[in-house]
Amino acid sequence: MTEQELRRLSRKELLEMLIMQSEELESTKKKLANTKSKLLEREISIDNAGSIAEAALQVNGVFEAAQKACEQYIDNIKNLSKRQEVICDQKMKECEEQTQKMLKDAQIECDMMKAKAKVEAEKYWSEVSTKLENFYREYEYSTVAEPPNP
Repeated sequence: MTEQELRRLSRKELLEMLIMQSEELESTKKKLANTKSKLLEREISIDNAGSIAEAALQVNGVFEAAQKACEQYIDNIKNLSKRQEVICDQKMKECEEQTQKMLKDAQIECDMMKAKAKVEAEKYWSEVSTKLENFYREYEYSTVAEPPNP
């Protein structure tokens, strides 16, 4: 997972990743402790073993187990990373879909507001026009009805 992809994750997603990695770390620590105890047992067995050849054979088993545990841990980390990438991709897709929906909803609302404003403006203009015409007629009538002053 790239640094840019990590920056896009929400705190919740990052915390979930940390929790999963912490759980995996705890599991690995338990396995390590178990392996260490087995190693200690083997060391005791080696001390008790009568020959160097027997000790070498017993140590090889410990190294093989440690190697297997290490490979398993690396595989688990890789799998976790792949799962996180899939989850991140899904979240990004969901966010993009939500954004598109919000944009469409906002456009619809804007169009409705524009239509409403246009209707109100036309109504207001009609009222103003009627008032102006009435005022003009009254003014015209009052100037025609009054005789000019000599």
